[in-house]
Amino acid sequence: MYRFPDDIRSAYESLRLPVAFFQEDGGALIPLLVSDGLCDLLCLDRRRLLSRQKGSAWNFIHPDDVGRVSKAVSGFIEKKGGYDIIYRTRFGDDDDYRFVHSVGHRERMSDGTELVSMVYLDLTQFQDESERLSADYRRFQKDHFYTDPLTGVPNLNYFREFAEDRARALRAEGRTPVLLYTDVNSMRYYNNQYGFDQGDALLRLIVGKLRQAFPESLIMRGTDVHFIVIDALDSREAVTERLRSVNAQIRKEALGNTTGIQVGICVYEADMTTTAAYDHAKNALKQIGTDLNETDHFYSHEDDNLYWNQRYIVENFDKALRQGWIKIYYQGIMRLETGKTTVQEALARWVDPVRGIISPGEFIPVLEKYHLLYKLDLYMLEQVCRDIPVRVAAGLLLLPVSINFSGQDFDYVDIPTELNRLYAQYDIAKYIGKDYFIVEITEQDMATGTERFHEQLRRIRRDGYKLWLDDFGSGYSSLNMFSRYDFNLIKFDMELIRNLNDHNGANRRIIKAMIDVSRELGIHTLVEGMETDEQKQFLLDVGCELAQGYLFHRPEPLESILYRRSRGHCSGACETPEERERQIRQWLEM
Repeated sequence: MYRFPDDIRSAYESLRLPVAFFQEDGGALIPLLVSDGLCDLLCLDRRRLLSRQKGSAWNFIHPDDVGRVSKAVSGFIEKKGGYDIIYRTRFGDDDDYRFVHSVGHRERMSDGTELVSMVYLDLTQFQDESERLSADYRRFQKDHFYTDPLTGVPNLNYFREFAEDRARALRAEGRTPVLLYTDVNSMRYYNNQYGFDQGDALLRLIVGKLRQAFPESLIMRGTDVHFIVIDALDSREAVTERLRSVNAQIRKEALGNTTGIQVGICVYEADMTTTAAYDHAKNALKQIGTDLNETDHFYSHEDDNLYWNQRYIVENFDKALRQGWIKIYYQGIMRLETGKTTVQEALARWVDPVRGIISPGEFIPVLEKYHLLYKLDLYMLEQVCRDIPVRVAAGLLLLPVSINFSGQDFDYVDIPTELNRLYAQYDIAKYIGKDYFIVEITEQDMATGTERFHEQLRRIRRDGYKLWLDDFGSGYSSLNMFSRYDFNLIKFDMELIRNLNDHNGANRRIIKAMIDVSRELGIHTLVEGMETDEQKQFLLDVGCELAQGYLFHRPEPLESILYRRSRGHCSGACETPEERERQIRQWLEM
């Protein structure tokens, strides 16, 4: 650490100006010298000030100001700008918070060492003595309370106090107010990928583009990464067009990849309050879901019904798991060459005592939106494990079972660890190997997954479980999937086979080409949604290996399978392990 010459140290220490010198150390500032004026200001002796542990000063700063001060210090250390900030701090363990104005400069000493000097001014003690300082102090209080320090726009405090006035003024002008509530797509992924500084830069970019698109609007920052815009409505089409333009500019100018914002919109009705418009716009945003191609959604009264349905699902989900309202249904997967069942897919069905049947198309998007899918998917995995002894006791063949997992799951739990835990907990090894379990991941998740996600997929394959790519051809398709990832099977999206004859039979050519490529690479193929004999014959003709759909088998619970077996009824022959191995060898040799 730097040592001041005795004469220089003595001169600085005797200063009545509250000043301190610091040296940078690991991203922090370590005090080297403090003046008499600073000791008097802080009511602490010099030895105690210089002996403070690294980082201990943060304990004295007001919690609401720690973030701003930390950001200012970090920017100063990284030489991104000057240091000039007003904040609240305590000068002792029992002291009240006081406002301090701190200014930092860089000082180069005679030997070339660069130090930081800080000058401190206690604004509180000057309130009654200086009209100017008192006014600055009050202005700081107002600006800090009503302004977002990162983007410079009004904050949620301002919204609560003044937003209604803005809507009232628009109505007085004979115009209809409209409220926009925005969310930034995949902000957590963006911060992880590019860092928090770039995340802050993205938020400032969004504010700038909103200002350009809505120049007469009131733009405010809400909680976290949400912004609120109140403007006069010219037309719904114009609002949508402006938002699409905003997103196009954000994608063009932001660092790296971002899809921009999604927006819930509420057009004020007669006597509608801004609080109600805010709630409606938030609900409208929730209706967009995960479709990144949809920029905005206007609130309608139907959204209220959707909201309450979604709320019922979220509030009763844990109870549905505990009470067994969510049941596992199995759908057979057919080997086209033989017509035998070779695999079964585990599907979730919610049989509610109040609402009756709640379809997967209704509850799965809600669970995805509220990041609860990992609970459902682990529940399904455990139910499959519990069913294995029942199957064995009933004399059923243990056909491999595929289970759907969401990309979200891998953010909340370690999926390979959970697979191994349940495999051991239910002593599955005495019945079947790990290749009995098939993990299905959608192509969308594969394309957008983090490195942690892909690392878990590699472990799943390494541990002996099988990995299938689901929904191939659903809109995220890329031939990179074939070369970048290691999976056992591709499951083609049902929309491909439902529209075989559209566009001069383009899907026929696409399916055939993808099946040919898959076979060359030794990747098995399955087409879901097979519902007609014509579709079945086409799949046989192009060499598809497996198919799934109502033409072959409808999903049913294990109880139904066992009941039919007890009555001597069987829906079709099942493939033995020996037959499966033989069919796979023949397929690879073709």
